[in-house]
Amino acid sequence: MHELEVHYRELMAPKVQADSGSMTNQESLESYLNGNKKQLGQCKMAWLGCLALGERIGNGEPELEGPNFTWEVKANDRAYHKQFKKRVAFCLTRKKYEDNTIKTAKYNALTFLPLNLYEQFHRLANLYFLFVILLQTVPEISTLPWFTLLLPLSCLLLLRGLRDLIDDIARHRSDWMINNRPCEILVGKSFSWKKWRDICVGDIICLRKDSFVPADLLLLSSSEPSSLCYVETADIDGETNLKFRQALLATHQELVSEASMAAFDGKVTCEEPNSRMHSFIGTLEWRGEKYSLDTEKILLRGCRIRNTETCYGLVIYAGLDSKIMKNCGKIKMKKTKLDRLMDRLVILIFVMLVITSFCLAFAAGFWAVKFQVEHSYLSSLYVSTSPAEQAFFTFWGFMILLSIIIPMSMYITFEFVYMVNSYFIDWDLEMYYPAKDMPAKARSTSLNDQLGQIEYIFSDKTGTLTQNIMTFKKCCINGIIYGSANGENKPSKASMSWNPYVDRTAEFHDPALLETVLQNDDPVVREFLRLLALCHTVMVEEKDSELAGQLVYQAASPDEEALVTAARNLGYVFLSRTQDTITLSELGMERTYGMLAMLDFNSVRKRMSILVRDPEGKIRLYTKGADMVILERLREDGPATAFTQLALDSFAEETLRTLCLASKEVKEKDYAEWSKKHHEASVLLQNRAQELDKVYEEMEQGLQLLGATAIEDKLQDGVPETIQLLKNGNIKVWVLTGDKQETAVNIGFACRLLTDDMQILEEKEICEMLEACWVSNNSLASSGERLCHFQQHSGVLHQGKMALVVTGDILEKVLGTGEKVKRKEGFWARLACCKAQTQPEADSLVEKAFVDLATSCQAVICCRVTPKQKALVVQLVKRHRSAITLAIGDGANDVNMIKTADIGVGISGQEGMQAVQCSDYALAQFHYLQRLLLVHGRWSYLRICKFLRYFFYKTFAGMMVQIWFAFYSGFTAQPLYEGWFLALYNVFYTAFPVLCMGLMEQDVSAEKSLQLPELYKVGQRDELFNYRVFCVTLLHGTVTSLGSFYITLWAFEDRVGSRVVGDYQSFAVTVATSAFLSVVAEIIMDIKFWTILTFLTIAGSLIFFCLFSFFTQNFPAFREAPTIFRFLDASQNALTDPYVLAIVLLCVVVNTIPSLTIRLLRIITGTGTIQDKISSRDVRVAESTVELKSHFRRGSLQRRSSYAFSHKEGYADLITRGASLQVKDSRSRGPMNAGSYQSIPLPTREGAASSPSVFLKEYN
Repeated sequence: MHELEVHYRELMAPKVQADSGSMTNQESLESYLNGNKKQLGQCKMAWLGCLALGERIGNGEPELEGPNFTWEVKANDRAYHKQFKKRVAFCLTRKKYEDNTIKTAKYNALTFLPLNLYEQFHRLANLYFLFVILLQTVPEISTLPWFTLLLPLSCLLLLRGLRDLIDDIARHRSDWMINNRPCEILVGKSFSWKKWRDICVGDIICLRKDSFVPADLLLLSSSEPSSLCYVETADIDGETNLKFRQALLATHQELVSEASMAAFDGKVTCEEPNSRMHSFIGTLEWRGEKYSLDTEKILLRGCRIRNTETCYGLVIYAGLDSKIMKNCGKIKMKKTKLDRLMDRLVILIFVMLVITSFCLAFAAGFWAVKFQVEHSYLSSLYVSTSPAEQAFFTFWGFMILLSIIIPMSMYITFEFVYMVNSYFIDWDLEMYYPAKDMPAKARSTSLNDQLGQIEYIFSDKTGTLTQNIMTFKKCCINGIIYGSANGENKPSKASMSWNPYVDRTAEFHDPALLETVLQNDDPVVREFLRLLALCHTVMVEEKDSELAGQLVYQAASPDEEALVTAARNLGYVFLSRTQDTITLSELGMERTYGMLAMLDFNSVRKRMSILVRDPEGKIRLYTKGADMVILERLREDGPATAFTQLALDSFAEETLRTLCLASKEVKEKDYAEWSKKHHEASVLLQNRAQELDKVYEEMEQGLQLLGATAIEDKLQDGVPETIQLLKNGNIKVWVLTGDKQETAVNIGFACRLLTDDMQILEEKEICEMLEACWVSNNSLASSGERLCHFQQHSGVLHQGKMALVVTGDILEKVLGTGEKVKRKEGFWARLACCKAQTQPEADSLVEKAFVDLATSCQAVICCRVTPKQKALVVQLVKRHRSAITLAIGDGANDVNMIKTADIGVGISGQEGMQAVQCSDYALAQFHYLQRLLLVHGRWSYLRICKFLRYFFYKTFAGMMVQIWFAFYSGFTAQPLYEGWFLALYNVFYTAFPVLCMGLMEQDVSAEKSLQLPELYKVGQRDELFNYRVFCVTLLHGTVTSLGSFYITLWAFEDRVGSRVVGDYQSFAVTVATSAFLSVVAEIIMDIKFWTILTFLTIAGSLIFFCLFSFFTQNFPAFREAPTIFRFLDASQNALTDPYVLAIVLLCVVVNTIPSLTIRLLRIITGTGTIQDKISSRDVRVAESTVELKSHFRRGSLQRRSSYAFSHKEGYADLITRGASLQVKDSRSRGPMNAGSYQSIPLPTREGAASSPSVFLKEYN
């Protein structure tokens, strides 16, 4: 262990030096980025990392100590785990080890009512209504029965509660389906079929091919050689290429039967459950020995078993303790920007209401004193109450009377508008995907308007932007390009009949290339196809030996499968491999090549090579890799090289993933010398990888270029056009993916998120710029000047031409997004931490600098990020930019991001329905997002804003009259209007036109909305409803109420009509009619989109006003209830008088003149009209078209190296060691195997007698 201690001291030396003495700004940044902020935790983790590196070194074994490694798992011992408890709060405890049941729902039968009411009364409007209802229960100040307000509030709470209940029932149903999935658990001496929910920590479970992993498992053994297990982690990191996990040698050799599994009593000690997806440290103690454990031996929940018939695992973390569930955030109640604004406006209106009521009550007290002095003969009426008491009761009376300024009916109508607009999304046939029979679905009905205010979109890559399908599209052989641009040449049955191994699902077909191949007279074409069939790590499986050609390729990456399949369809078929041979069928003739060495791929080499001996005895090297690394290793530049470079430019323009192919013949003498060097390097104990790279480099020189391949990572339909539209609408698109950087960048170019004229900032540039910002901020902090802004560095950042590419490691360093190491600290330690604000300030400073840099870029791609990091990036932008965000994804790895964003959109893709279950909106394809935002989102924002503006206007215009009337009624809280008019004004008289506006209003058609994405900026800038618009609406409503009241008052003052109407009731009816018609006239001018429903609602409002006025003011009603129906024939007497009608007409004209004048001026000047925006857009379209074409002018020096490699390093080593091959002497698992199969030996080829034969499995 001495070497490990030295390594530990070397690791920690910089940290100790960084702590001593004073540090410069640059040193402080480096210290911060190197992890000084988590020093104690980093020290421990560095030491544990050293221990993990030294597995089984010497006679001792690593010990895991400390508070973070207290998770102990004993195999086959449930009683051991049940005895442990953990404290939750105060004296409450629960099981330390969770079962495998997951719960993603918010409520249960006991918590639904209290928790839902608690959430609903977080809305200030509901609290306000409850406050008014409590006031109504006091008889001395009540003006209306308490139940008249309680009933609407109950309806509102019930409506929202039912909506939340329906959403939560869907979550319960999803949880039930997942928890009841079948699995095999070792019970006693044998495996039994149980449910996922029955799994406990310490259980041993059996997994079959293509099944999902139900919990985080320690791989014990598998049916594959060396207990390998191939998994697909698409639900975790979005990658579709296969990864391999391998069990410990001890468990692989010993656990060979069910009896040995049942007797297994190993004990695992590891770290507590955490969210670190790519990290695991632990030990297995068994039979007196300790074995080091790492991520390569762990199967995470959510993975899918591939190419492995049976595997067995020990449950380490179950249920909510599993890493994928630790990355899933909690369900949060989402509120729109308008909701939060409405809460603030409710407070503002309430304050105005209190001030107004207080002033009127104060005036009522003075008026009472004055009245008593001037009318002393009425003093007996005031014996029981003093002026102060009268003012007190008047205050509360006005509070109740004016409470209708915030109408409860608005919120009920609000919910109805939201619900119907959600149905419009569901019913939109333009977003219906017939291939899956899936329409768009608005799973949340309260976020529609926020769809029109999105500023940032955070998108997953795999399954969201792409289809997870790799297609061999084109190739260039000896300078000649083969393959059609649009795939118009489809293979016919006749053209494929000559090849019994052809894959009929392949799309690539070029008659010219096929003719050249069949002629078999071009050696370059032969070598090109031979390279594709030889240089790979693909495994082959024959499903049915009776039918020729039923070969199934199992590749570590979809890129390799596409290349091998292309060679197969052109007659060069990969048939089988052993540890040191590869067998091909070349145009019907079987040839066996001896495999001498396989030079593995890694992200630094960017290439892969294979050394083979052909049947004629010649040694050849075949190499494929990125264009830049291959071209610089060529023997000479000939005409074919220049043509190939032009072909690569052409392929790059089409955003295809390219590989260059080259080969050379190796002399026996050269191979013998190189083989000796290779052996010496492969047995080194130190710097083995570096020395092997040098040996590989020596061999991969003097190559002869054969050509290039072009693979299309198929995007979903319409993705580039959608992203371009969103960018034109001022929406920034960030791609957050767990995939590799090269793949993510290539997709960025393919979907036009990235263009060639962009400067792509990567790790080095990011660190330099953050360092410059750090220094600048530290130097300016004392002077109080502004922090640095990246937009000011014009020399470094090109305006609008920047893209940021970051990895999860950079986010970990810069933002500290990793899991913090938890330490138990005392009270005084926590108090000291609270006092020391230096570190939080440093965190915030670096975070803000990073956000400033990222948001100044036109595009951002985050690759190799965990699900939790995705959510943290979204949260970072929300916190530092206060922006409205949307997250879209299709897998379980996107759930946390979807929950964190303001709007979550789930794609029903190939990775399951987890994202859809947790989303607010569900779509079948990414390109439907443009219609969801630019059409439905913008329309919803427009409708809701106009709805709110008009509702406030009509309320102020109709109800502010109560304040003016108080000056003429002795400041009493007597209402001016009839009680029925107050009750029906917001329910029947004016509700239907504003409801129609909230449902049907459009400024432009759907087609124009997509043609003019710039119109979307209106919602981003909150132009249609904000504090300014509210104040203007308040002023407009106040002016209308003043006009209606004082014009009528002036006309009624000492004047009478032909029918001698001049009483209080006639005055009230005249004012009410004037206000009502003024409001109707305003909405007629405000509606832009007229339909039959619009006409019917306006006509219906007028009819309802006449009908209800008649029914509530006729004599039979008055006779039955004179205290309720007080206005006997008031409307009939007043509105049949021409003088009163003239007053009403005058009021309406005066009230509409200001609004009509402003509208006419806007039309005359052309400011703010859609026509003006359309004309300016036409000019920009021509400019943008020319600019877009220039993006694809790409020279060879600017060509990016978008090589088609996406599999993990290490597969070549598995093949050359024979660890991944099913050999003849492989041990049988006996009764543990998944099913019966026959081992069918392929005949050995000449020259391979000593090699073990590959056995392919045929399942019964």
